Amino acid sequence: MTLVIVVVVVVAVLVLGAVLAFNGLVRARVRTREAWSQIDVELKRRHDLIPNLVETVKGYAAHERGTFEAVTAARAGAVSAQASGDPGRVGPAENALTQSLRTLFAVAENYPQLRAVESFGQLQEQLTATEDKLEYARHFYNTSARDFNVAIQTFPRNLLAGAFGFSPVGFFETDPAEREVPKVSFTSPEPPSANGSAPTAALRPQPPGPPTA
Repeated sequence: MTLVIVVVVVVAVLVLGAVLAFNGLVRARVRTREAWSQIDVELKRRHDLIPNLVETVKGYAAHERGTFEAVTAARAGAVSAQASGDPGRVGPAENALTQSLRTLFAVAENYPQLRAVESFGQLQEQLTATEDKLEYARHFYNTSARDFNVAIQTFPRNLLAGAFGFSPVGFFETDPAEREVPKVSFTSPEPPSANGSAPTAALRPQPPGPPTA
C-alpha cells in the first residue's frame, strides 16, 4: 500500500511539473508574439508615413524621379517582408528602407523652401517618434525571443517543446546606424555672396529626440 502511495505521489509530481512547464512555455510564446505585434504596429505606422513624405518632397523636386522610385520600391519590399512575419526578412528590408530615406532627405537638403512647409516638419517628427517606439519594441521582442528560445532548448522543457510543436523564433536584428533617420536642418537665411550666389542648405544627421512613452 505504501509503495502504491509513493508511486501515485511521484506520478502526480511529474504530471504537475509537466503542466507547469507547459504553461510556462505557452506564456513565453504568447509574450513573444505580443512583443512582435508591437513591432508590427510601429512598422505599419512607419510605412504609412512614407508616401506622404515622398509626395511632400516631390512637390519641390519632381525631377528626382529615381530617388522617389527607390523609396517606393524599398517601402514595398518592407511591407512585403512585414507581411511574412519573419524577423529575418523584416530587419534587412527595414534597413534598406532607412537607407533610401537618407537619400530622400539628402534631396530635401537642396530645397530650403521646404523649411516653410509645415507638413514636412511634422512628418519628419512623426517618423522620428516612430523610430524611437520601434527601437523600444525591438528590444522588448528580442528579450522575449531570447527567453523563449532558452526555455524550449533546456531540459526538461525541451522534451515538451518537441512534443507540442514549440519551435525557436528569430531575432529582429537591425544595424543601429541604419535605424537613425536623419533630420534635415537648413541653414539660416544669409545674404547673397558677392557673386550673387544663393546660400546653400545643410543636412545634419541628428539623433532622434527624447524617447516617447
